[in-house]
Amino acid sequence: MIISYDFGYCRAEIYEDHIRVYINEGSVVGPENITELNYVAEKHFKNKPFVYLAVRIHSYTINPMIYFESNKIQNLLGVAIISKDPKQRSQARIEKAFTNKKLQQFETIGEALEWKDEIIKNFIYNQHNHTLKNKK
Repeated sequence: MIISYDFGYCRAEIYEDHIRVYINEGSVVGPENITELNYVAEKHFKNKPFVYLAVRIHSYTINPMIYFESNKIQNLLGVAIISKDPKQRSQARIEKAFTNKKLQQFETIGEALEWKDEIIKNFIYNQHNHTLKNKK
């Protein structure tokens, strides 16, 4: 971990290529909370691809409109929702409809980290190939 932030409604842990967010019990998260994600993206991931890991331990409310704002973060490649709660699977399907980013639900952080590695690797590979094609 590089650094940890306490934004009041959540704790965010910043890693080299991802952010893990633990939202507090009873919080309501909506588009107004995207400011913190924008800050973290700008400060720690400027011009670098990253993935958002939502570690859902507690019960809280997500306003799916938050995705309309997170869609604007160009270097955010995907969102992993981590929870063993079956309700989260159906919630993830609903949330997926609001985002243009990759969104996947996992039961463990390990599974989410493997997925994160894969989408970042694919993004870098595609960027490299795009650059090579433009040089021809």
